[in-house]
Amino acid sequence: MPAAIPPRATRRPRATRSAPPLGSLTQAAHRETAACTHCGSERVTQLSMSLTDGTPVRFVSCHVCEERSWMSASGPISVDAVLDRTRKQ
Repeated sequence: MPAAIPPRATRRPRATRSAPPLGSLTQAAHRETAACTHCGSERVTQLSMSLTDGTPVRFVSCHVCEERSWMSASGPISVDAVLDRTRKQ
């Protein structure tokens, strides 16, 4: 007669963790109100990031007119300036 297999221990259910909001790309309730500086549309995607030189910027891309802009604390930054600031020294 084969040996009896002991019963499996029951596991406790894992604690439920609430996920942080996913941000402007997926959940309208967590979006910051932003508008395109070119056409005024609120259909924009915006991303906050730090450039290679440490400059904090916000990239905004419009879904209507396809305008793309970069903003720093001191104001708009040109694409050329963004590229200069992202080059490794």
